Amino acid sequence: MRVTTSFPLGTLRDTPSEADIISHKLLLRGGYIRRINSGIYAYMPIMLRVIEKISKIIEDELNNNGCTKLLLPQLHPADLWKRSERWEAYTAGEGIMFNLKDRQGKEFGLGPTHEEVITIIASEIINSYKQLPQCFYQIQTKFRDEIRPRFGLMRSREFIMKDGYSFHSSKEDLALFYEKMGKAYEKIFKNCGLQAVGVEADSGAIGGASSKEFMVTADAGEDSILFTESGSYAANIEKAVSIPSEPVELETYRSELLETPNQKTVFDICKKNNLDPSQIIKVVIFLAKFEDKTNLPILACIRGDQQINEVKLFNLINLKHSSSLINLDIIENKSIVEKNLVDFPLGFIGPDIDNKNIKVNSNWNKKWFRIVDNSAKNLSTFISGGNKINFHKVFKKYSFEEEEFLTADIRNAKQGDKINAESNEVLKEKRGIEIGHIFQLGQKYSAKLNAKFSDKDGKLKNLWMGCYGIGVTRIAQAAIEQNYDDKGICWPIQIAPFEVIIIPTNFKDPLQMELSNEIYNNFKDNNIDILLDDRDERAGVKFKDAELIGIPFQIIIGRDSINKEIEFISRSNKSKIKIASNKLLETFISETKAMY
Repeated sequence: MRVTTSFPLGTLRDTPSEADIISHKLLLRGGYIRRINSGIYAYMPIMLRVIEKISKIIEDELNNNGCTKLLLPQLHPADLWKRSERWEAYTAGEGIMFNLKDRQGKEFGLGPTHEEVITIIASEIINSYKQLPQCFYQIQTKFRDEIRPRFGLMRSREFIMKDGYSFHSSKEDLALFYEKMGKAYEKIFKNCGLQAVGVEADSGAIGGASSKEFMVTADAGEDSILFTESGSYAANIEKAVSIPSEPVELETYRSELLETPNQKTVFDICKKNNLDPSQIIKVVIFLAKFEDKTNLPILACIRGDQQINEVKLFNLINLKHSSSLINLDIIENKSIVEKNLVDFPLGFIGPDIDNKNIKVNSNWNKKWFRIVDNSAKNLSTFISGGNKINFHKVFKKYSFEEEEFLTADIRNAKQGDKINAESNEVLKEKRGIEIGHIFQLGQKYSAKLNAKFSDKDGKLKNLWMGCYGIGVTRIAQAAIEQNYDDKGICWPIQIAPFEVIIIPTNFKDPLQMELSNEIYNNFKDNNIDILLDDRDERAGVKFKDAELIGIPFQIIIGRDSINKEIEFISRSNKSKIKIASNKLLETFISETKAMY
């Protein structure tokens, strides 16, 4: 393509104030995207070429694995989501689904994901075990009503995603296909030129027994990845498990009560009383709100040097309660306490607080749900809240009885922890950007939406399902986080908008124009993605634009064109050679062969 006639560049010299991370800045400055509103972007022609190349890599690999492409509607009837019992969670409060009513008053949502729609379709077209397994996928625009859209395409309200759904006759067949898709994902990301790592993950609102995230490691990542150096273990922080460090032994205290005025935090208590955080058990109170409109106070106990993992806690409560959990909020606001609890010693609560001493308003469930983390369960002597304002208490040989406390892992694993008691391997931590996620959904959706098949014995059974997502636009931005320098983007050649750009320093010069056109046509005839910068601009402007937009190879045509010599530059390894134009194509093919 030629810049003047079919591919205008829209580069910017200044970085828009909205951009916080380098990839967002470079996408805007390079003219790849244009902001329309908060979290809403237009994909410009140069960006669309990147998206199309990523999509082609995904399609080729999935098609090779027997998957079938389709296109599902973006507008979903609320009735489907109500049947799967996800409508309330996705639309109420801080729910992420855009929802609306048509002129007849019927409710609809703009699809953030398509489990309900594809399950209904499967229920109509799959009747027998002989039709299984099946896997359908689409590359589709998705919508999520993000509270705080940020980081460009990383957390936007509208984005492009590949989502796939598989259907099986057994749990075992689903597990085999899940592993097969995991390997396909590894190949897809490698073919996109990315360094990605697969980690154990929480299934979140999608649900299911098992899930795995694929992460690109980058400083700008929103998620933490914990892993061992050997590669024997990797998980995101929501899922990771480990053995905490040994606590510091607590010395004997003469008095049972410690006066701790205004010392509500672990930091304050330790500073004022010469204590180690591992000698303290902090008690955090949550309010759990369920789909059946009930509210339940949650008392969570954890060692003072550890942090509660709210995802683990959410999943645990959701598993133990008969109704689906919608929200889990920490009670730390005084007005909430005064409204719901009378004489409640917020900041000074101990694990032994008595149910009878807590006057609960009528809109609260009368039952307390007490949970103790393994790190706290193993302490018999410790300091915790005295259940009295401005007082803490020394607990001696305290026991968390099974009749009162549910013991579970509700802590964040962290760097330096051992992965288990038998191993000396410790966890390391990196930041990561999620670009893909696969799930074993099981029968969660087929059971609720009545998607059944007839087995070998003629009995009707619920379909087994898997779900497989890839963030197409996320891949594009994540690739920049791994591939840039102080001049701009350094695209992996597999997904670069063009493989090579020709930059004549003076296109008005007849010799430069002739040689530029000759090379351009020769590369096009050999099916090489090439861009000719034929603008009447200063050479410096063209060089800066080429470096900013990050096309992997540059062909510089200058004064040496009289001898039919050019400069051939690699954007990624910064190499530069002078070469005769008749050797250029051969050199280019040799240079790029190893990159694909």
